[in-house]
Amino acid sequence: MSNGFRIKDLPDAERPRERLIACGADALRNAELIAILLRTGMKGVSAIQIAEQLLQRFGSLDHLARASIEELRKTKGIGRDKAIALKSAFTLAQRMAKELRGESPLLDNPESIASLLREDCRFHEVEHFHVILLNTRRKLIRVEQISQGTLDSVLVHPREVFKMAISANASAIVIVHNHPSGDPNPSEADIKVTRDLIRAGQLLKIEVLDHVILGRKTADRLNDYVSLRELGYFYS
Repeated sequence: MSNGFRIKDLPDAERPRERLIACGADALRNAELIAILLRTGMKGVSAIQIAEQLLQRFGSLDHLARASIEELRKTKGIGRDKAIALKSAFTLAQRMAKELRGESPLLDNPESIASLLREDCRFHEVEHFHVILLNTRRKLIRVEQISQGTLDSVLVHPREVFKMAISANASAIVIVHNHPSGDPNPSEADIKVTRDLIRAGQLLKIEVLDHVILGRKTADRLNDYVSLRELGYFYS
């Protein structure tokens, strides 16, 4: 398509909204779906072209979804309202994924734990620390966010963690936090926090089952998470 085309000048069969009605949403390219959210372009640039610029700038839907409103607005043609529309759409997708997971899942392995919080943590630009509270059958009671920190560290105190567990009458907990860098390998601070919480849990008779750190997959890394238990940092 040449520069400066307008969507309304396209044949009906090529306009994103008409194509969605006729062929279904799955038939549209990512840029066309984003263009529908944007609604309009700007002088000399169509909504599809702005959407293509967004995808090119951020490199993937994942990175685009993680972008803040301020970052989105740095793309020419994306004002406050368009940035809000995009952020709202990605947040709804995140909440839908959470809803589809269902209630009271069995959380007895690192993959099921990662799946529970993967979408919640995907878009965070700083570390968020969560505690998963479990009953005696290792089923979910609820998830509590304890703290959020800088890009490199999380401040966590055992008192805050186990206060939630005691109030929920939990028999076990799992610790989960994200690494915004995408590399889920534990830092020295992560290992120290884990060991402190294990010791506190032993005193309170509340078992710390695992500490799962969420990151992102790469060509060399098949999983987007690591389990500190699997890495050998838990007592036998």
